[in-house]
Amino acid sequence: MAEDLIRYDLLVQDALRGVVRKVLTDAAREGLSGEHHFYISFRTEAPGVRMSQRLREKYPQEMTIVLQHQFWDLNVTEHTFEVGLSFSGVPERLLIPYDALSGFFDPSVQFGLKFDLNEGAEAEDAAETPTAAPKPGPRGAASEPAEIKPKGTGLAPVAAGPKIVPALPIAREAKEAEDGGKDKDKAKPEAAEKGDKEASAEVVSLDAFRKKN
Repeated sequence: MAEDLIRYDLLVQDALRGVVRKVLTDAAREGLSGEHHFYISFRTEAPGVRMSQRLREKYPQEMTIVLQHQFWDLNVTEHTFEVGLSFSGVPERLLIPYDALSGFFDPSVQFGLKFDLNEGAEAEDAAETPTAAPKPGPRGAASEPAEIKPKGTGLAPVAAGPKIVPALPIAREAKEAEDGGKDKDKAKPEAAEKGDKEASAEVVSLDAFRKKN
């Protein structure tokens, strides 16, 4: 499969964040419609997140807020949104970039979005692709032995080996024929014994025939 240089995955993530931005913009301008309300999860350690130190210590990695009944001053911009919420009776104001979002859920219609938490790492990897360009070199070098192997298996000694083995008895038989067939008689003692027995059987049958006459 070819390398995705367009990065469709990142484009989809940006488009989905645009959905959240549009929904929050409508909610800030007109309020929540019907039974709609939102659960928004975000990474508290992400760049650009602004929250009190108390909340940051309580939620060092991820936090979920609910925009339903008690929230105020929802302000939506192109890259961030800001909202006031109450936590255990203490009012707080949070500034959250869309890049920090990890999830969005509207329970009223069971609609949810999940964002890739490793997108930042993937973006860094994509930025480092020019330095990683030499990687195809080792891949090509690794494929060279695969090309050499078929040549190695097709070498004459390997293919001719099995053919040479049955040819050895033929050479021996040629030598045996030159020596007068001595080795042939030794190599076939059973055949010779059978021949003698058959010959003796013929002699006995002739003697018996003569006695009858």
